[in-house]
Amino acid sequence: MTPRATYRLQFHKDFTFDDAVPLAPYLQRLGISHLYSSPILTARAGSTHGYDVVDHTRINPELGGAEAFERLAQALKAVGIGIIVDIVPNHMAVGGADNPWWLDVLEKGDASRYARFFDVQFDTPDAELQGKILAPFLGAPYGEVLQSGDLKLVCDAGGKIAVAYHHHRFPIRPEDQAAAAEFDTYADPDRLHELLERQNFRLAWWRTAGDQINWRRFFDITELAGLRVERPEVFDAVHAVTFDLYRHGLIDGVRIDHIDGLADPAAYCRTLRRHLDTLAAERPDDADHGPAYIVVEKILGPDEPLPTDWGVDGTTGYDFMNQVSALQHDPAGEPALTDLWTTISGRPGDFETEELTAREEMLRTAFDRQLDAAAETFYAIAAGNPETRDLTVSALHRGLVHVIRHMRVYRTYATGMADAPAPGPYFDRAIAAALEEAPTESWSIQFIAETLASDNARMAVKSFNQLTAPVAAKAVEDTAFYRYGRLLSRNDVGFQPAQLACDIEGFHEAMRRRAAAFPHAMLATATHDHKRGEDSRARLAVVSELTSEWQAAVEAWREMNAAMRPETIAPDDEYQLYQTLVGAWPLDLSATDADALDGFRERVASWRIKSLREAKLRSSWAAPDEAYEGANLGFLEAILDPARSARFIDRLSAFTDRLGPAAAMNGLVQLVLRCTAPGMPDIYQGAEFWDFSMVDPDNRRPVDYAGRIAALAAEPAWPNLCENWRDGRIKQRVAAALLNLRAADPEVFANGDYQPLTVEGLRKDHVLAFAHRHGGRMAVVAVPIRCAAAVIGSDAIAPTADWWADTAIWTAGLESAVDCIGRPVELERTGKLPLSGITGIPALVLVGDGA
Repeated sequence: MTPRATYRLQFHKDFTFDDAVPLAPYLQRLGISHLYSSPILTARAGSTHGYDVVDHTRINPELGGAEAFERLAQALKAVGIGIIVDIVPNHMAVGGADNPWWLDVLEKGDASRYARFFDVQFDTPDAELQGKILAPFLGAPYGEVLQSGDLKLVCDAGGKIAVAYHHHRFPIRPEDQAAAAEFDTYADPDRLHELLERQNFRLAWWRTAGDQINWRRFFDITELAGLRVERPEVFDAVHAVTFDLYRHGLIDGVRIDHIDGLADPAAYCRTLRRHLDTLAAERPDDADHGPAYIVVEKILGPDEPLPTDWGVDGTTGYDFMNQVSALQHDPAGEPALTDLWTTISGRPGDFETEELTAREEMLRTAFDRQLDAAAETFYAIAAGNPETRDLTVSALHRGLVHVIRHMRVYRTYATGMADAPAPGPYFDRAIAAALEEAPTESWSIQFIAETLASDNARMAVKSFNQLTAPVAAKAVEDTAFYRYGRLLSRNDVGFQPAQLACDIEGFHEAMRRRAAAFPHAMLATATHDHKRGEDSRARLAVVSELTSEWQAAVEAWREMNAAMRPETIAPDDEYQLYQTLVGAWPLDLSATDADALDGFRERVASWRIKSLREAKLRSSWAAPDEAYEGANLGFLEAILDPARSARFIDRLSAFTDRLGPAAAMNGLVQLVLRCTAPGMPDIYQGAEFWDFSMVDPDNRRPVDYAGRIAALAAEPAWPNLCENWRDGRIKQRVAAALLNLRAADPEVFANGDYQPLTVEGLRKDHVLAFAHRHGGRMAVVAVPIRCAAAVIGSDAIAPTADWWADTAIWTAGLESAVDCIGRPVELERTGKLPLSGITGIPALVLVGDGA
């Protein structure tokens, strides 16, 4: 069954399956067809997200286990709601003492039945690691830890001897168990070292991982190890519980996490589809018999299409999130914003420069060993051919750096086997740019290009693709996004910061492609991964329309805070702080409420530390600069202290209030487009009210469901909701109205075509209008775009009739209709609909019969 609308819930020990059961009637009333669940398999104890799975064979007992999940499924089914569940096929959590597959590999090495489950290179050029697995989990250099006495032999619950290091366990190999039982013998560090040298693992300082690690990680996270899900036995083990849930009708589909990490995403998706299609016949009579809904978490590059032959329903919606955000930014503001950023920061005005720098840094630090391993796989091919045997590992290493620096997508879908897709135009562009940049490395670069296009280079192509994807993630979204601060609303997961804005025709074209290729793909504007809440981005988008006011405000704030600003704080960090304060400022925060300001400051402080460490310019996770971080936190505390900074707080609050109506209008337009564009809308937990969250963990805070349930049950009049828009109820009510409209006319929205509508009149460039048509039914949608000028200085969240003047849309044959809140709309026989006659919420959604 294709979902009509989903609601994402983040499960953890403080919000379990049983906690979600009472929400079923609320979700049904909101118009939700499927709950969209975070991962449910057993994760590391205390996990707040579930992506650190340690056991694929059990539903997480911290969430209530299998019995509680079934209770939730039955409660949802009773009100007509199904479940889509997030699955994690790419990696597992390792280290610690809780992953039985990993512990077996540490104990038995290459002889373990799970040795091929993980992507381990036992045959490595490093003689010290031959036949072993590097275990870089020590907090200090090995020799120092060995002498400290922190490594201890212990007997675990199963009677086996293991080395204990804090919460980590490293099992002793079977042939050494009897000797290791003599604990007193190994109190001597030298004897313990001799024992450790015989093991199937090699203990190491965590800082050595980037240089020495001989197994694939998730990005550069050493406690997440890559799985070889392309192997049938691994695929079966990883998906056994998911398939069982689908077979029994407890879930209706899956969201696939990090599809780009897999060796062959296309083959994986097709295999998954075949399994689910086969299981559909075994589902109970009261369950939908398919096809299962499958979406992939995929970050698409500029204009990169998702392949249409994978057998999936589309992406999880980051691409739509980027498109609707770009639509709401004013291209006319780009020169001024770029100039302001470069003047204040002294950093590049173009994102390309930041990306190139960050990619090379990541390759040479976090992924140096993986880069070496990739070069070695290419060298193995080159060495076997007399024409290329003089290509050295070092030359191939340099060539790979140049090519990967210029990749603007996560990976290719070439496999190095027959009948595989070509590496594609994005790879070709990277090769061309690398050749231009480094002509002296042309031999190695050309060899890399030829190898990726060959049909007999599986390991080399796999190593290339599984390197470019994590490099893109860490260099772009987790580094360059935190360095480039032109306007932070354009720096979010799946976004293209180089593109500030998108014109109306560009948006139409993107929607046409979506309707043609993936009409049921997910539409998201808030996620568990976003860096800023959807309404925070909508608020900052208004800045692109008011660049002169923004520049004046920033200059004034910098001047009035100069006395409190430590000399060490970089101006780009200060500028990004002001953007964050404006974007995240709560609508109900009083400039004189010291306690509330303190709570807000604590939330911003968490973002501040993460932003500094992710940028890796003046601090980092690997080497935190506590002095610099402390200076930033002290500055933040000072400027949000009403006793010391009342003037700044008043000015900041007033500026944010001034943006408020236009920001709310943007937020509602974003919601309307999410609920009406080609695709399937998702609501992230709690974001049916205003969402001014920051990056995790802020975007995963507890949700006041009791308040949301009460608000939806109250049914206040629409004028009251519009007048009191700050409390967020209007956003919830618009969401419910549109989702229930979709429920009443599902074919129009799910299967209707996409037709841009003609707009004419004075404000024609400020309206996006389109229609869906299916059979004899039509839906017409019109929303204001970049209309801050229409509401600035008022408290209205929609342009007035006077402002619209003679602006009108042509309704393409719609004969009679009601709008999204159930009001009949008079249509002229000419098919022309003046926007001056539409009042209330800042959007028009009409559904009715059409010619």
